[in-house]
Amino acid sequence: MIILNGGSSSGKSGIVRCLQAVLPDPWLALGCDSFVDTLPARMQASDRGIAFAADGEVTVGADFLELEAAWREGVATMARAGARIVIDDVFLSGAASQRRWRTALGDVPALWVGVRCASAIAAGREVARGDRVQGMAAAQALSVHEDVFYDLEVDTTHTESLDCARTIAARVA
Repeated sequence: MIILNGGSSSGKSGIVRCLQAVLPDPWLALGCDSFVDTLPARMQASDRGIAFAADGEVTVGADFLELEAAWREGVATMARAGARIVIDDVFLSGAASQRRWRTALGDVPALWVGVRCASAIAAGREVARGDRVQGMAAAQALSVHEDVFYDLEVDTTHTESLDCARTIAARVA
């Protein structure tokens, strides 16, 4: 597995698409956005699910955490069955989020990749995308990396997704 962690609009999704193109074997792309999209609508703006504040703060509740844990276990089971998986995630809880992944993965080998991007650049991308609550990129740019251990870090501030993907792919090979 390859697990990418970075704040909103840091460039993770672009790197994932490029990884799928440059890695010689097929890799499945899964991520926190696709997980959130599977949630019932009533959980996408509730205290027990996930809520996005006007200032970009993201909070998650008990029901979200329970379903997310089951999702992680399912992803780990797919990896144990032989699927090559690249994860696009936002570690809202920093090191605690990474611990939850480590617990689910157990003995599944993983390459931990930090995706960094200057806050101002990520905020500009966020505005250009138009599908994000403004403020998330700035709020998450540093906090998602707090006390997280990485095997490799890339920075999309001035580096294209394809170049970042090639750097990651070189570590996988």
